[in-house]
Parts: sequence; C-alpha cells; structure tokens
Amino acid sequence: MILSKLDQLKEITTVVADTGDIDAIRQYRPIDATTNPSLLLKAAQLPQYQPLLQESIATAKKSNDGNFLSHCMDELAVKIGCEILQVVPGRVSTEIDARLSFDTNSTIERGKHLVERYQNAGIDTDRILLKIASTWEGIKAAEQLEIQGIQCNLTLLFSFEQAAAAADAGAFLISPFVGRILDWHKANGGKNEYLPLEDPGVLSVQTIYNFYRQRGYETIVMGASFRNTGEIEALAGCDRLTISPQLLEELKNDYDELPRQLSPDNTGQIIESQGFNEASFRYHVNNNGMATEKLAEGIRNFVKDQEKLEAMLLELSGLELAGFQEQAR
Repeated sequence: MILSKLDQLKEITTVVADTGDIDAIRQYRPIDATTNPSLLLKAAQLPQYQPLLQESIATAKKSNDGNFLSHCMDELAVKIGCEILQVVPGRVSTEIDARLSFDTNSTIERGKHLVERYQNAGIDTDRILLKIASTWEGIKAAEQLEIQGIQCNLTLLFSFEQAAAAADAGAFLISPFVGRILDWHKANGGKNEYLPLEDPGVLSVQTIYNFYRQRGYETIVMGASFRNTGEIEALAGCDRLTISPQLLEELKNDYDELPRQLSPDNTGQIIESQGFNEASFRYHVNNNGMATEKLAEGIRNFVKDQEKLEAMLLELSGLELAGFQEQAR
C-alpha cells in the first residue's frame, strides 16, 4: 500500500492541527490541535460556532467582578477547546491573553483559571497545554505552572536562547515558528527563495532539536508556522509539527517518498550553550534582531486579533465597547 506524505509523516512525527476548525480536524485526524487568538477569531466567524459564542456570553454575564471580557474570552477558548478534544485523542493548546506576556504572576493566575474552567467541563489537565509567549516573564510563569502540574506550550519562539531557557525551566513543549523566521530573513537582506534544507527557520529547529536530544531534555520540540510543505518535509522526524489545513491537504495528496530528516540517533556535532539568567537572556535575545522583532510583532498581532474578537463578543452581548478593552489590559 502506497502511503501519502501525511501518513508517512505520522509514522515518525506527531502531527498537530494548527486550526480551531472542527471540520478540518475531523478530516485530517491529527493527534493534537493548537489554537491562538487569530485562529479563535477565524473560528468564531464560522456558523457552527455561533451557539458557543452565545453560551460564552451568557456565562460571562453571570460574573459580578467587572471582568466580563476576560471571562467571556476564556469561556469561549475553553468551549472551543472542549469541542476539539471530542475529536482529537491527545491535547489542545489554549493561549493565555498575550497582553500578559510581560507579567509572570498574572500569567500564572490566568493560566490557573483556564485550567479550572477545563476541569469544571470535565477535562483532565493532562489533555491541556497552556500557550504562553516565550518572553522571560512567560518562561518563568511556565516554570511555576509546570511545578504545579500544569503543562505549558511556550510559543512565539524564534531563537536558540529562548529554547534553551524554556528547557531549563522544564517546559513541556516549545513551538519554534519556522515560517516567520523565514519571512524575516527574506525581508532583511536574505535570498528571495531558500531550498528546504537551507531555510533559516528549518535550520533553527534542527539546531534546537539536536541540542535537546544531546542534553537529554524532555521538552518536546513542535515546529510551527509553516509557509510550505518543503519546510515540513525538512523537519520530518521532529517530535511534533503543527500544520495548517491547507498544508495538511497538500501532504495528503502527495504520494512521493518522505525521508526522515531528524533523529535522536543522529544529532551531529555537540552544540554548546551556557545557562541563562534574566540579564544574559535579555542581552542575547536583544542582540538577535530577528527574534526581538518577530516576538514583539507576534504579541502585537495576537493582541490585535484578540481585541477584534472581544469587540465581536461585546456587539453580540449588547454591551458597549468603550472602556472594556482598557479594562482588559
């Protein structure tokens, strides 16, 4: 029997759906699924999700603490997450408000509230990953949450320094953003086109994967944000890859051979790294123009899409927008 590249990939890598669209998840049968504010905004505009929006609004209106938007957003994220968990056998990643990316304590508290909502819905904590931006504060929040048995997905990760600090913090999983690294290099003096094995985003993930395996870190490497199937194929064998429905479809319809590229048995030359404290972490990330710019841009874009979704929820709820977004910050 001839297997598609998608099926070949599933034999060596855990495939994760990078979408909140339940129908797409059913079609491609991934193990896990990831969401973020941008994906939730897209999902919220689909007809099948309208009842979840109304249920989230009704639940949030029952709160009397003045945090309607926070409750509404978290309730919607959890409801969509619960729908996804009826389809995938593994986990769903749910993003913590990106406006808290530089506030360790608030990230921890918001994460606990999200987990509590999932538990109240009958979902075990071992099926949930909290997505947190890979700022210093986010990494420290993940470290504390992991100690408390709440597993985390450190996202918006663009540099080796972020990956090394995340592994030292004991994060369950990291999401290096392959395509966005490529975007930056193309826009800042790089080539117009890269072969898959020369792609700077691919090379970044290869280095992180090999470093983790050499050091014996248990943190899972999940490549994300792909621009083409060539990037995915160049990372075949990575722990996990989260892939959009469009690229899943391309892999599903391609029946050529898919060679394994990454393996714990072949990690190349030893990769050196020093440990990072806050000062050295900030210094090294600051010296990486790509990582600094893409991390900041990613946070801004997530906030922008979250605010669009909040405005949609307020309109549906019949409440006024004025004052709510300032309150949410």
